[in-house]
Amino acid sequence: MGKQTIRQEARRAALDAQSRRREERAERERRVEALAIKVLVAIREREAADRRAGEALTEMIETERLSAREAVQWCGDEVSTREVARLRRVAADAADPAAQEEGDGTDADTTASPVATSMDADTDADTDAGAPTSAAS
Repeated sequence: MGKQTIRQEARRAALDAQSRRREERAERERRVEALAIKVLVAIREREAADRRAGEALTEMIETERLSAREAVQWCGDEVSTREVARLRRVAADAADPAAQEEGDGTDADTTASPVATSMDADTDADTDAGAPTSAAS
């Protein structure tokens, strides 16, 4: 076997190896891209589910006149009163696009919102456990 043939075979082997590595990288990139899409879809679905849950909780509390604690009980203790407040805030923010533009979301706990204020009132009303709630005063 001549030197030229050895060089050609070595060159061919190196090019084949590079080609395989390129294909493996491209395949990995496709897999990672598909996984990133799954992550983003799941996050958007979670956001939509949180919004719907917040809307339902808001309706339970405002329309049906339940306290936050009563809403928690109706949900089988699957959520806490803190989670009720968070979900209601998510729903309120989704309903009010201007609120989303005003803040960057980093100080959400320090700003008072009507939802949080009404939640505090609902939670305070729960201190009389077992006391019947009445719509008429």
